[in-house]
Formats: sequence, C-alpha cells, structure tokens
Amino acid sequence: MSDNYQSFAHNPIGKFLVKNLGLPNPPFLERWSAGDPLVKGTVLVGAATGSTLGPSLTAALKADGITSTTVAAPTKKYKGLVFDATGIDSAEGLIALQEFFTPVLRNLASCGRIVVVGGAVDEATTEGATIAQRALEGFTRSLGKEVGAGSTVNLVYVSKGAEKALASTLGFFLSPKSAYVSAQVIRVGATGIITAPAVKDLQKPLAGKIALVTGASRGLGEADMRTLARDGATVIGLDVPPLQDDLKALAEELGGDFIVGDITADDAPAIIAAHIKKHHGAVDILVHNAGITRDKRLRNMKAENWQLVVDISVGAPQRITDHLLDQKLINQGGLVVGIASIAGIAGNNGQTNYASAKAGVIGWIQSLADRAAQDGIRANVIAPGFMETEMVQTIPLGLREAGRRMNSMSQGGLPVDVAEAIAWMANPGSAAVSGNVIGVNGQMLIGAS
Repeated sequence: MSDNYQSFAHNPIGKFLVKNLGLPNPPFLERWSAGDPLVKGTVLVGAATGSTLGPSLTAALKADGITSTTVAAPTKKYKGLVFDATGIDSAEGLIALQEFFTPVLRNLASCGRIVVVGGAVDEATTEGATIAQRALEGFTRSLGKEVGAGSTVNLVYVSKGAEKALASTLGFFLSPKSAYVSAQVIRVGATGIITAPAVKDLQKPLAGKIALVTGASRGLGEADMRTLARDGATVIGLDVPPLQDDLKALAEELGGDFIVGDITADDAPAIIAAHIKKHHGAVDILVHNAGITRDKRLRNMKAENWQLVVDISVGAPQRITDHLLDQKLINQGGLVVGIASIAGIAGNNGQTNYASAKAGVIGWIQSLADRAAQDGIRANVIAPGFMETEMVQTIPLGLREAGRRMNSMSQGGLPVDVAEAIAWMANPGSAAVSGNVIGVNGQMLIGAS
C-alpha cells in the first residue's frame, strides 16, 4: 500500500512545508537485497574501559564480512557505530557513553545503525554494575528517538559464555535487514543456550532447513515464505481452504509445499504432524503467523469472537507445537516463532480480545523457550507495529495516518521487515537467541516499544 504523504514530504513543496511547519518527515528506508553485502560502509567500534567483548566483536564483524575500525576519522561517514559497554560498572561510568557517541554521531550516515553491547543485567556482580547495565536500556531507547534519517539504535545483552555467538545478531542489527527495528533489547544466551555454529554461506544460511509458516498465503505470511526461501529454506505454507489457490501458487513458485486446513480444528495437530513426517521428516522452523481480528469494545463483545481470536493466535499454536514436540518433529536446533503485536504490549481501544491473545503469545513463548532449551530448541516472539498490509485499508484514514506517523520512522513497516527478523532468528548463527520479544515497529512513540 503506497504512502502518499511520504512521497509528498520529499518533493520540493513538501520539503518546504515539512521543515517550516515541523511535520513528520518519513525517510526512505534502505532494505537489503539478495547479493548485497550485509553492510555497505564502515562500522566504527568503541569500548568503555574494562570492557571484555573486543575480540568477540572483531571476530563477529569479520565473520559477517563487515569492514570495521576502532579509530575515528573526523570527516568520515560511518554506516554503523558499535559500543562495548560491558565494562561500565557504576553510575559515574555511564559518562563513557557520552564520550564515545557525542563526537561521532554527526558522522553517522543516513539509515545508519547503532548497536550498544552490554552484559546480562541478572549476571552483574555489584549494585553499581546492575545500575549501569540496566541504564543502557534508557540510553538506547532515547537515542533511537534522536538519530533520525532512518537510523536505528538497539541494545544487545550478552550472557557469560555466549560471547562467541554474536555474529548473526550483530550482522542483522547493523544491516538494512533491520530497517524497521529500533529501540529493542536482545538477550543472547538468556535461556542457557550459549553457543552457535559458524555460518558458512551468508547468502543462504538456511540451506537444508525446513520451515512451516501458518497463515502463509498473503500479507506477513507470504513475506515470511519468500524470505525464508530466499535464505535457502524449503518452505511449507499452511492456510484455510478459501485461500487454497493462492497458497498453492505461492508454494509452487517457491519450490515448496503446502497444507490446507483450519488450525483450530480438533485434528489439526495430527494432520500437520502426519504431513510433516511423511513428506519432510521434521521441521526446523515453525512460524505461527495465522491471526485474525474481531474488534469490538468489551461491552459489545460476543463470546464467539473473543474465543476465535484467542484460539487462532495462541490456543491452536500451543496445541500444534506441543504435538510436534511430543512427536519429535521439530529438529534439535530448531526455532518456534510466535507472532504477537504492539497491541499485546501497549493495549488498544476495542481490541481486548486481540491484545489478550497477543500478550498470551508472549507468555507462552517465553515459557516454551525455557522448557525447550533442554532439547536445543529455541522460541522467540515478533511483535509487529503498524504494518502496510491489506488489513490497514479497512482502518479509517485518520487512524491510519496516526498509526503510520507515531513512531521514530514516521511510517508504517513492510511485511518483509517482519520476515527479515524471523530469518535472523532462524539463522543457525542465532542459536543463542531464545526467549526474546522483538518489536518490529519503527520504535513506537507512545505506549511501549
């Protein structure tokens, strides 16, 4: 769906009005294309005194094919800034953030990337270190609202022992793949999975993997299918009978497979499991994308509309996942992705059913991440914000424009932005990333990020 205001804001008259009236100025975001390097430009790396991740960061950047330097040049533009803050262990020590970033922020290129790396807060050994490491969240979220020009700021907490599992995560957050992901907190090694294999083919990191995507025929699900296939996975799409033709055409185009059915049916887990076992043996990636809305204020809510929304978003995914786990049909090293929503974090008028369901997804996946870690299986949540899908066409114009503008990017995201985040999580190099909730929302300015 086209954003006419964005186009207007970049023509001569629009530029004049935007500048003089203080109107939102949505930049054109850079997004990654197959064949591109992860980062087109140089990344400047800094560190606080006493920080410990220098060698790991250097190795991760090298593995990703990213050019980096530790020496700032006054006139050079940098595509990314990375700061190792693990050595900050007091409130006073936070000045290291200002000392590094203030002189170089003007050197950040448009659509640039900032990544701050800290130590896991729950592993801090002193009160001062706990203060300092927790303070990094406020710093990155505020800086995300300052940088503008399509740039992003994210924070990565690294648990002890997971220092060598950073390459995939660092590459994602420094690249155009994370165009609509800002002010997020990522925990590497949080569930006790602390190692990750080296990825040999950066262009096809999912080669040999099998991915099942529900709600796959259109919108976010279609983007998930295309992006996972682009990265080398064999994709299986699942959708309801009325969308069978679209689903079949997409699966055939991508050289994949498809299942037609209703995930809420009593026999859905068994049907899905039987198909996977017969045709693929097992899956490596399970994306629970299917979802619907039935919006009404609670005083007007019908019981059947409450139950349907909740069951499609979280009830059926839980049943299907548990059955596949019981049948050993998710491979070791596999990934389960639940799709939540900003509504499940910040709430939304007229969506008590939907927000309850999406908050429930977060609770379920975080519980699953702990439970499945013993089998080397990961689980993460994607929480999209305002996305440019067919669904937004039904939203009144005023609300639609507000949804687009009330984030740091002043625009809606694209389905591929969600898909890229899923592909990062699915990457074998992200094996230590589990139990995370990642907002793909351009950093919402109200509610929660």
